[in-house]
Amino acid sequence: MSEKFSAAIRIEDLSDFIAPSQACVVSLKGLKSNTVKPKTDKPQVRVSVSNKQQQQQPQQTAPVKISLKDCLACSGCITSAETVMLEKQSLDEFLSTIDKGRAVVISVSPQSRASLAVHFGLSPLQVIKKLTTFFKSLGVKAVFDTSSSRDITLIETCNEFIARYKQNQSNDDERSKSTLPMLSSACPGWICYAEKQLGSYILPHISSVKSPQQTIGATIKNRICEKMGLRSEEVYHVTVMPCYDKKLEAVRDDFVFEVDSLKKSDGSHISITEVDSVLTSGEVLDLIKLKEVDFAALEDSPLDKMLTNVNEEGHLYGVNGSSGGYAETVFRNAAKTIFGMDVKGPLSFKTIRNTDFREVTLEVDGHIVLKFALCYGFQNLQNIVRKVKMRKCDYHFVEVMACPSGCLNGGGQIKPKPGQSPKDLLQSLEAIYMENVLVADPFENPLVKSLYNEWLDEPGSEKAKRFMHTEYHPIVKSITSQLHNW
Repeated sequence: MSEKFSAAIRIEDLSDFIAPSQACVVSLKGLKSNTVKPKTDKPQVRVSVSNKQQQQQPQQTAPVKISLKDCLACSGCITSAETVMLEKQSLDEFLSTIDKGRAVVISVSPQSRASLAVHFGLSPLQVIKKLTTFFKSLGVKAVFDTSSSRDITLIETCNEFIARYKQNQSNDDERSKSTLPMLSSACPGWICYAEKQLGSYILPHISSVKSPQQTIGATIKNRICEKMGLRSEEVYHVTVMPCYDKKLEAVRDDFVFEVDSLKKSDGSHISITEVDSVLTSGEVLDLIKLKEVDFAALEDSPLDKMLTNVNEEGHLYGVNGSSGGYAETVFRNAAKTIFGMDVKGPLSFKTIRNTDFREVTLEVDGHIVLKFALCYGFQNLQNIVRKVKMRKCDYHFVEVMACPSGCLNGGGQIKPKPGQSPKDLLQSLEAIYMENVLVADPFENPLVKSLYNEWLDEPGSEKAKRFMHTEYHPIVKSITSQLHNW
């Protein structure tokens, strides 16, 4: 950010991310007042502009053009509904791609599955079967389930945590113990904020494992397409997610790769993206309405088992935890792997500040050897960040999600029906999320086992790191100086 703007713009009342249905508080049609009043009563982030700055900038009428990559993670939020729908992330682009005859593959998140289940009064299993029918009627080649890639993500996360924990315990230099607490990396809103606001001090703590969205993208483009008789450039991969920030995640340069055999006429390589487009749960509902389909009346189709967590009896399986189950899965694995303790039954999470900030511990001989936390929502998140910065965070692992109540409450989920409160909707989502789901150890997933045996070798291997891990980068907030129309 240039000196001209750094003293003139300040962020006040930092709270949780603005839901996509709400208006951006930063005017995109020129500054007309000190603070743009949002259309909602929910506490917002206000961008205040000094009088000096207003005198320097004449009133503008032309809109500012902003792309997904320009997001400042300021909670403003320029990726709200009015600006996030870029051509490559829209229903029109999705339908256009099908019409062009490309091999479209869709991966559905379990949170989106739950959102549609509550809306239509169906079970999650019925929803994924009917989605398969619906999408294939449009010309989609395959419909997969990101619960399968989430198991890969969980396995890699467990392996990474064990390595960090052991290294931390064997190092006597307190100042060099910088990799714990390990912070989960599946939430793109959290990653965006960490890179653009927190700087390099927080990034070493974040798990290098890709999110389930990008894990399934890497798996489809680098492995599954071969089994389907397709080249990676022939596949157009679409994910269905509960979160608009997943669109931001999909366009990260870190998730673009080159194929040696693919070159343009000028000799340069052709870039392949792991995820070509992201549709939210709400956008899928819009598509169903657009096609005038009686979704509940659709016939059930067999599931595509190549990348779907389904057993021989046709039941879905997964893990506990509506935001991916990172804390619980890693906790159980660490207890067993490091201390030989097989933790049975539900974990006893203790509420610390509110239901979005909870912790669980493991004691051995009266001493706490593992201390994990669930941290949802921006206000709770900042408390963790502050402790990490001061080297006073005593957690070993923290499952971090930017949205209050986690992924089920993502901004891309289907909105409450008339007369239904957001709280009632969330309770319904939580109740139905695990319906039809058999809790299973990710390490015992036969689908994932075969992927490791045939492709990734073993957790933490060089191949696994190449395809299933990523890096983070401190980003200088210089985009404001480019917005000359402000």
